[in-house]
Amino acid sequence: MTFEDIFNQLSQKFPQGILGKEESKPDASIKVAPSAIHEVIQFLRDELQFETLHLVSGVDYPNLPALCVVYHPGSYTDKMIVSLKVYLPRTEQAKVASITDLYKAANWHERETYDMFGIQFENHPDHRRILCPEDWQGFPLRKDYVTPDYYNGMPVPLFFEDSAPSEGGTH
Repeated sequence: MTFEDIFNQLSQKFPQGILGKEESKPDASIKVAPSAIHEVIQFLRDELQFETLHLVSGVDYPNLPALCVVYHPGSYTDKMIVSLKVYLPRTEQAKVASITDLYKAANWHERETYDMFGIQFENHPDHRRILCPEDWQGFPLRKDYVTPDYYNGMPVPLFFEDSAPSEGGTH
């Protein structure tokens, strides 16, 4: 099975849900409507033998403006990974359905994407931050994020001094 085969099957099965192809590097992607992502991924898993989920991640495109969730389900049977992209408004209300009921591996990936980009995954079983403290303000991987000077009264350094010993063995 090729990328084109998968794109054609998904386009036929989900004519309103598949929005096109994106010739991105290193691999082409399939653009999926946010409302269709759960059933598209379920079809890939159940009908096209995409047995595993390699990655769910986020991307911030301030010039569009949009946030994007990128999914990489994989098929051991066909020895391939397909890239699916869902574009969402670049707002605090960016939401898409969780796929944790389809792939357990999505749990941590979705939490990290929420924590770093603020994208909410509806029906996620444990929707909370995973890297930042619960009371952290903002989403660090958004392009407009400004690192705070202080967190709970403690300075937040942007850079740390190199603490590795010098070549001469002294510091």
